[in-house]
Amino acid sequence: MTPPPANPAHGANSPAARDIAHVLHPYTDHKAHREKGPLVITGGRGVYVSDENGKEYLETVAGLWCAGLGFQNERLVQAAAEQMRKLPFYHAFTGRSHMPLIELSEMLIERAPVPMSKAFFANSGSEANDTALKMIWYMNNALGRPQKKKVISRIGGYHGVTVAAASLTGLPANHKLFDLPIAGILHTSRPHHYHNAQPGESEEEFATRLAAELEEMIVREGPDTVAGFFAEPVMGAGGVIVPPATYFEKIQAVLRKYDVLLVADEVICGFGRTGSYWGSQTMGMQPDILTCAKALSSSYLPISGVLVNERVYEALSEGSSQIGTWGHGYTYSGHPVAAAVAVETLKIYDEMDIVSHAAASGAVMQKRLREAVADHPLVGEVRGIGLIGAVELVENKAEHRNFDPAKKVAAKLVALGEEHGLILRALPNDSIAFSPPQIITPDEVEIMVTRFSKALDALSVQLRREGLAVV
Repeated sequence: MTPPPANPAHGANSPAARDIAHVLHPYTDHKAHREKGPLVITGGRGVYVSDENGKEYLETVAGLWCAGLGFQNERLVQAAAEQMRKLPFYHAFTGRSHMPLIELSEMLIERAPVPMSKAFFANSGSEANDTALKMIWYMNNALGRPQKKKVISRIGGYHGVTVAAASLTGLPANHKLFDLPIAGILHTSRPHHYHNAQPGESEEEFATRLAAELEEMIVREGPDTVAGFFAEPVMGAGGVIVPPATYFEKIQAVLRKYDVLLVADEVICGFGRTGSYWGSQTMGMQPDILTCAKALSSSYLPISGVLVNERVYEALSEGSSQIGTWGHGYTYSGHPVAAAVAVETLKIYDEMDIVSHAAASGAVMQKRLREAVADHPLVGEVRGIGLIGAVELVENKAEHRNFDPAKKVAAKLVALGEEHGLILRALPNDSIAFSPPQIITPDEVEIMVTRFSKALDALSVQLRREGLAVV
């Protein structure tokens, strides 16, 4: 039986005590959670959420990089209610269909960054990437290339938490104690110039070296065994890593040389986040498969998509003809209510010109973060593009040296952020993410940056008091 909460502030019948007694939270240190308890969120409006005590916080990461239209959009509520009354559920198995599924597929194909043939739907980014991996395996079997199955992703990349997607993910916490990654998943270097470039190496030179490393890996493994390469246009949960100049140009040249499919993981970057409709457009990627989720429905309901080009589709079609079916799908693939909300979300994005709005607010965010905190003694790097960014904390600015993880410096800043009315998220290397709802205004960006600057100053005071840093 779970021990009662140790914190006397958590009354026996409080939401916090009930949470501690019954909830197993994702991405949580559960021993620490028994002491601290949850932050219970009860409402939202625009870019703000509020807790059970009525305190309001600016949500700097749109929940989990996802609430593109913020936390109170009546049109999405109405779209869900209308579809619930009309057709609350139907499936897409064995050729069944419904209008929200058809319309959403059309809309995504029309908006794709490169020509795409078909759209498939799942419930999460993890499932979308898991599906993309299975498609690659299925395709090569259908084409009579059963050895061409290995897939490469990157150290620090994030592609989800199902068994296959977590294997693609290149972060230790997603592998340790889970017996991951599975066989056939390889990881190449992280494209982070700040930490991984050699002394004096320009971004272009760094990109050339990373492309050469990728080619060496493919040749070493055998080009007839390597089938796919998964990449986020901008790495999200791995630290908001913007690739160096010319990176994807050089990487894609290697992939084309050895007939390796490119999967663009747009789960975070899609729908205006990087200042273009797709991160692939911002970064010059030409994917064979594209996965998306999160802002697809502004996360009001779970839904994700997988777009495939004609070459991939034809191979899947041929395989399904050989077997009699394409034996993959989810009960809720293209769920009519989720699809209807996604359709309405895309219509709203079009009407408000989400790309221009996000690009304008993103330019303000990038400029103000650099102006406000880049010179702070605790800050090693401010990075990002559009409405996605990160501030990395370091113990030594000159050496780019991070704090010992045991000091939990970023976690302290997250707590101080809450005191100053911000919901912050800590990433690897004591990086703090910024990915607010795409509807954020320049004035709200200013509020966010001002509050963050105050929390950062408070962190300096706390670290001095605790003897963890001299700043």
